[in-house]
Amino acid sequence: MIDAANQFSVIAPGRVCLFGEHQDYLGLPVIAAAINLHVHGVAERRDDPGFSILMPDIGEQVDLDPGREQQYSHSRDYLRSAINVLRREGLSWPHGYRITVRGTIPINAGVSSSSALVVMWLRFLMEVGQPSRPYAAEDLARLAYQTEVTEFHEPGGMMDHYCAAVGGVLWIDTLPPFAAERWDVPLTGIVLGNSLQPKATVETLARNRRDVTDGIRVMQKLLPTFTLASTPLAEAEPYLQTLPELPERRLRANLINRDLTPLGRDAIGNGEAARLGELLLEHHAQLRDGLDLSTEKIERMLAAAMNAGALGGKINGSGGGGCMFAYAPGREDAVTEAIAREGGKAYIVQVDGGARRVDMPP
Repeated sequence: MIDAANQFSVIAPGRVCLFGEHQDYLGLPVIAAAINLHVHGVAERRDDPGFSILMPDIGEQVDLDPGREQQYSHSRDYLRSAINVLRREGLSWPHGYRITVRGTIPINAGVSSSSALVVMWLRFLMEVGQPSRPYAAEDLARLAYQTEVTEFHEPGGMMDHYCAAVGGVLWIDTLPPFAAERWDVPLTGIVLGNSLQPKATVETLARNRRDVTDGIRVMQKLLPTFTLASTPLAEAEPYLQTLPELPERRLRANLINRDLTPLGRDAIGNGEAARLGELLLEHHAQLRDGLDLSTEKIERMLAAAMNAGALGGKINGSGGGGCMFAYAPGREDAVTEAIAREGGKAYIVQVDGGARRVDMPP
């Protein structure tokens, strides 16, 4: 029997991206929100050293010796990379633990299940590691970025890590050294819809990043003052029209979405629900037509949500499958039913806090 004093839980939330989808890895601002779907780990201290991580949702178990540098068994071996990142921070783990990991976040669906796992795991390792030291939520986000992105040379940004670590509704500055501003705003009426179609995160991110980077490179030859962050679309337009079709489409979509993000900030801050819905649909149109991220099923789900009274919505995450969400304050139940009729799995979600320890009841 495990004493309750030696048993606790650590949780980290998933997220939706309101504005700035596919822009965090380009250094552009993002507005996102943590949601109350979680990865959670129940940790039980044991007498023998090392960690046993049980993952019944996917039928796996991993046993790790944190007393040595970890050798990666695959390209996204985050349980081991987190230990390596924290070992470089000077942490060690004198006690053994058995950790059971479960989740309510849809897996491989664009809601940041992998980053939530990384943040939860780091939060646990920091909780039980020695020497004990205080870490701010922003520190946790940066360590998670190192664990998931830097360690494996992946193309992602920091949006997911900030959401899982800090929580709330966030304005995220994705230019190094990175920063996040958490807003105290009431944001309700979000219905997440899982298409149940898997998506290809790394491939999609890498493809879009490559296309946009190619377009920027050509644009800067044509217009030496061009920057993705600040050049007005009207100034760039004559030069955009000379680019090859794919980089032109990708780059124009990113410039339009860049300009939608501050408008979304104003709509959220001013509580303008109808305006927020309109802007979400405009953002989705660029993700669909400019970046080729949507699918026929997600389009049906979004159309059904709008017909059921949603004010707006968009695809969520890397695209090519995965999730969308509808913004439907006061119409959540009707929108949930509409998404289900199109073959999706719907969740009415609320804005959630960041990663945290939860002590188990005695």
